[in-house]
Amino acid sequence: MADLDGPRLEPASGTAKQLVVFLHGYGADGNDLIEIGRAWQGLLPDAAFVSPHAPRPCGQSPMGREWFPLTFRNPNERWTGVNAAAPLLNDFLDTELQRRNLPGSALALVGFSQGTMMSLHVGLRRAVQPAAIVGYSGMLVMPEDEAEIAQFEQEIRARPPVLLVHGDSDDLIPVQAVFHAAQGLSALEVPVEFHISPGVGHGIDQEGLRHGGEFLARRLGNRK
Repeated sequence: MADLDGPRLEPASGTAKQLVVFLHGYGADGNDLIEIGRAWQGLLPDAAFVSPHAPRPCGQSPMGREWFPLTFRNPNERWTGVNAAAPLLNDFLDTELQRRNLPGSALALVGFSQGTMMSLHVGLRRAVQPAAIVGYSGMLVMPEDEAEIAQFEQEIRARPPVLLVHGDSDDLIPVQAVFHAAQGLSALEVPVEFHISPGVGHGIDQEGLRHGGEFLARRLGNRK
């Protein structure tokens, strides 16, 4: 499988001290989220932004990409999917940090939908704890098999602060997912906050963007 790549934005200050990686949703590509970086440059002037295209052509949207396939017929397919996609994403993160000469602690992950699933799965397993994770309209993927739950818990190596943002009118991933994720993360001793966007479906509104940007600014040291 080819290496990941996608659009990038250089830091507004000219020197990268942090790296923010956007992970798009099912059927989109890296161009879908990179403009958020432009909106956040005022809050994060020292951050470089990159939004890689997921590795697979999307089965339901041939012009888009997917981190893993979704048939909705196998209850364990999300768990299988995040595990299969994780090594390639981890390699990409390591390469981008090395290219910028940044430590793993300068990394922040921002996901949308399937990208949130990937952000949480990979971010909690990084050898060096990321600075933060922001997840929009997504969920925490856990195994269905109870025998695998103990292994799931043992895999957690990092506990970065997490912000979850979800619309209360989301008909693709219901808002209850944010409460399940917050409960699961808290049980893993991961610090978690969440914001519910009233009247918002499967998308990101301006208030959600503001919360995400300000959360990253605090966690990356740009704002007290």
